[in-house]
Amino acid sequence: MVSVVSTVAYLGLEARAVEVQVQLIPGLPAFNIVGLADKAVAESRERVRGAIAAMGLSLPPKRIVANLSPADLPKEGSHFDLAVALALLGAMGVVDAETLADYVVVGELGLDARIAPSPGVLLAALHASEIGKGLICPASQGAEAAWAGSIQVIAAPDILSLLNHFKGHGLLSPPEPGDAEEATHGPDLAQVKGQETAKRALEIAAAGGHNLLMVGPPGAGKSLMAACLPGILPPLDPGEALEVSMVGSVAGTLNGGRLTRTRPFRAPHHSASMAALVGGGLKVKPGEVSLAHLGVLFLDELPEFQRAVLDSLRQPLETGTVSVARANAHVTFPARVQLVAAMNPCRCGHLGDAALACSRAPRCAADYQAKVSGPLLDRIDLHVDVQAVSAADLVLPPPTEGSAEVRARVAAARTVQAVRYADHPARTNAEIDGALLEQVATPDEPGRKLLAQASEAMRLSARGYTRILRVARTIADLAGSEEVGRIHVAEALSYRRQAPRS
Repeated sequence: MVSVVSTVAYLGLEARAVEVQVQLIPGLPAFNIVGLADKAVAESRERVRGAIAAMGLSLPPKRIVANLSPADLPKEGSHFDLAVALALLGAMGVVDAETLADYVVVGELGLDARIAPSPGVLLAALHASEIGKGLICPASQGAEAAWAGSIQVIAAPDILSLLNHFKGHGLLSPPEPGDAEEATHGPDLAQVKGQETAKRALEIAAAGGHNLLMVGPPGAGKSLMAACLPGILPPLDPGEALEVSMVGSVAGTLNGGRLTRTRPFRAPHHSASMAALVGGGLKVKPGEVSLAHLGVLFLDELPEFQRAVLDSLRQPLETGTVSVARANAHVTFPARVQLVAAMNPCRCGHLGDAALACSRAPRCAADYQAKVSGPLLDRIDLHVDVQAVSAADLVLPPPTEGSAEVRARVAAARTVQAVRYADHPARTNAEIDGALLEQVATPDEPGRKLLAQASEAMRLSARGYTRILRVARTIADLAGSEEVGRIHVAEALSYRRQAPRS
């Protein structure tokens, strides 16, 4: 007799069906797990052996074979433990194997038979919902699994409780979905003294989802303004919150089954490796660009990142996805992020200040800024110079307008875009392209003439031309204008980095 239990293997944000098939074969006692299992899965047999022993049961004196089918699909992680244990108990006759056929099973086991949390439960629950099955998962992740909708979720603290549930001795209560946390706000823009041009660029970036680069001396407020950005962005809608939570589930960062409406804000250190930033590693995990999906990725001290690491962001910024290729699998993660970067104009940071600049200026500035490749800079919509804050600015009273007022204007512009793109996959102006871009962002006749002249003078690439139109469309939305005019194009051009002449 072969006992079969359903579980899943994770490839990116995709949960693929896996069958755990356990058979007891006459012969010398042994316990083998086959089916392209990694080290963590191979070690399951010891955790399963210990958990069953903790329940007062002993393994039969036979050859135990657990096959993870399909055998050519890589299996990684400890979430197979519970499925292997239940399939083995089914083969031993301790639990009804037919009852287990109605469930997808995930969870890690402790040697004392407790069921410990494992990453990816939300993905497993969504997969179970699609195929019309229930889910068995750890008790601590029941609230997370309950977000999948109207499926039966059995969240058990240990195997003994699970067995009693199936026998009707002590039914486990179905879990409730975790609380949806309200959006939280970081620093207020009212804390920023001066910097009106940079704050305007920040508002435009928030309204249209555009990438932003701030260049200025140390202490000018670049990092503070970047930290203020999540506070003026609209909260995640339910669909977006589920997308963000799926990434958090697979990364193991979703705590207590709580979905949040706050947009992610990730600020990796400049020593981050390529795998840490875009994903990968021995066991492929989402990187910072995926953990910031539908939120903000802030890269401070941009030229201090390794050049190859920065250039690995080119594809995600263009396509909104990251594809990690391995010999045995291709894994895709979502990466629709808003990049905000900050950098000093040169290594000493005081270019243009005769009293503080180093003796190598302006050559040091050219060398320092050349660390960031042109193709990456071409993908950044807004370039703004942030000037040093003077003592006169610091003693001024706080500005009357803070994050709340800017957030209201950004929300109004985002609402216009949501209505405009209701029948399209784009969410914001930063995502429109092709015929849709021509339809909604083509400027009036004076605007077209100005854009044509500027394209020639500034030597804009096709990508740069497209991004000017997107930014101009966002500026028009903030102004409440149906049509993109010359004034909107002119402001969009003022934020564009001019290509150096050879």
